[in-house]
Amino acid sequence: MLKLVPRAVAGLTLALLCFIAIGGLMSAASQPPARGQMIDIGGRSLHVVCLGPPGGGPVVVMEAGAFGLSADWGAVQARLAARGIRSCAYDRAGLGRSDPGPNPRDGLAVAGDFEAMLAASGEPGPYIYVGHSMAGLYARLFAGRNPDQVAGLVLIDAATPAAADIPMASKWIGRFATASRVAGWGASIGLFKPVSPLIGDRIGLPPEAARDKRRAFASGAHNRWSAREVEQWLAASKQAGGLPPFDPSLPVAVVTAGPEAGREQWKAVQTAPARASTRGYVRHVEGAGHATLLGEGFADEIVKAVLFVRSDGAATQ
Repeated sequence: MLKLVPRAVAGLTLALLCFIAIGGLMSAASQPPARGQMIDIGGRSLHVVCLGPPGGGPVVVMEAGAFGLSADWGAVQARLAARGIRSCAYDRAGLGRSDPGPNPRDGLAVAGDFEAMLAASGEPGPYIYVGHSMAGLYARLFAGRNPDQVAGLVLIDAATPAAADIPMASKWIGRFATASRVAGWGASIGLFKPVSPLIGDRIGLPPEAARDKRRAFASGAHNRWSAREVEQWLAASKQAGGLPPFDPSLPVAVVTAGPEAGREQWKAVQTAPARASTRGYVRHVEGAGHATLLGEGFADEIVKAVLFVRSDGAATQ
């Protein structure tokens, strides 16, 4: 029996190597053409995708959540462009097609890159800032550092600095950071490539964006740099919480996934920015999940929130 162990180990190792090799071939055969453009921010470049005609109102700028990238916004951007609204989404440093950036990848690093990207893009402000999930922290940083560049905010199932003060949420953030490091390791040795065609897009994106999302899902670099951001979640919360709250006169729309019933404490944290605004909007989308809220099935809910911010902001300018 013991003589069979080395053979079994060798067989399993060979099977794993074949699994990884097949995944690599599948990934290489399905490389999508590049969408968008690369924008230099001073010796390194970030990948940016802009859709919709210029002019006609504030540009909508989009920040993805943890492990997200410009592709996450493919469905929303298409719906906005169909209404003649211009929007830009990007890949943070090290994610998607963007060059890596200096460590640590905390909130200040992300906000600094975002500011540099906007300045180099030529897209005029002030902007409507749309952030999903962890990007709720980056929204606070960007608005606090650039109040004159923000025409309104749309927070999509987003975290806030106050979330880190909830014991259960803080514990979840720690577990997520650990899981993120494991994901970075797994993607780096090729474990995600064979399954990326099946589960790489859990949002429900249009074809081009879905291809970019699956490519990132299988990428070791994308997952490793995403994990570095998640590891800095609590630091980013502290950095964002050190800035003043949003101006109460700023239009703020909050869209959350799932019903309010049974999740009242968390929903209260998420909707607090809109409730503190004199021009707030809150929508709980019961049938949506945290990821699918961005997809083709629910993109119109985000478009409605953007339209609210655009119309309400214009009414008082």
